[in-house]
Amino acid sequence: MRRWWWVNHTPMARREIAGGYLWSPRTERGGARSPFYDNMRRAGPGDLIVSYTAGRLRHVGRVLDYALAAIEPDGDREGWWLPVRWTPLEPSVSPREVIAALGPLMPGRYAPIDPATGLGRQKAYLTEIGEAAFEVAVAPGRFDRAALERDQAPALEPPPAVRDLDAALEQAIVADPALSATQKAQLVIARRGQGVFRDNVRALEPACRVTGVANPWLLIASHIKPWRACATAAERLDGANGLLLTPHVDLLFDRGFISFEAEGTVLVSPRLAAADLARLGLRGLGARGVRPFAGRQTGYLEWHRRWVFLS
Repeated sequence: MRRWWWVNHTPMARREIAGGYLWSPRTERGGARSPFYDNMRRAGPGDLIVSYTAGRLRHVGRVLDYALAAIEPDGDREGWWLPVRWTPLEPSVSPREVIAALGPLMPGRYAPIDPATGLGRQKAYLTEIGEAAFEVAVAPGRFDRAALERDQAPALEPPPAVRDLDAALEQAIVADPALSATQKAQLVIARRGQGVFRDNVRALEPACRVTGVANPWLLIASHIKPWRACATAAERLDGANGLLLTPHVDLLFDRGFISFEAEGTVLVSPRLAAADLARLGLRGLGARGVRPFAGRQTGYLEWHRRWVFLS
């Protein structure tokens, strides 16, 4: 079901608009949860976002995928990377000009602007506003709705913004003078589940946990804590940070549609339709169990359940 959002864009707005994404930390700097940052995980493919920057609504975006765990661009904070296709709103719109109609439609809690004055609220970031508020906000301007609706991300590929993020991380690894040429090569191919990383995973995981398939040609070495979210080279190559999965199970796990408890319970996201699960040959997956996990795998799985799984 489509949702409508408002983002109070940061000084990084120009970069995020050009790059086709939103990024936020997962928590406040002190570690406290933020409803505005939690909303990054509530947003889903097809949702519409209006961007408020420097006192005006200047762009409209369409969410292309669920938010991915990723390190801050050119930084070290862990956060959410939400792929978005942006298009200009022309002319831009000042909320103050339409506040008489817009104010009463603002959410009761966590409103991104003052419902009386139309001025932006400093700590607000991504807020759900509803369709009526969205349409009132963008009505004085124009944007290419057809282009947004046409822009579908390929189901089996990450959106371009995510591929660009991965490429930038690879370039940073290649440019790191602290790593040897061999280390750089192994870290780069680990992103695709190859090389030393795959060997390390196979030493712990002989078959797909869900399907039981053991033929190595039919299995993908998948990171539990995603490659792009790993903070160190050791995490990217750690065999305990991986599972061998058949391609369809790998896709579900990578996108957060399934996860695992340490004792082997399979968790299925409420965002995954039971009918689609059945069509994949995985009917009743949530009632199944797999063999228990052990050692360092449990810590990585806890991370996956908290930050990747679409609960």
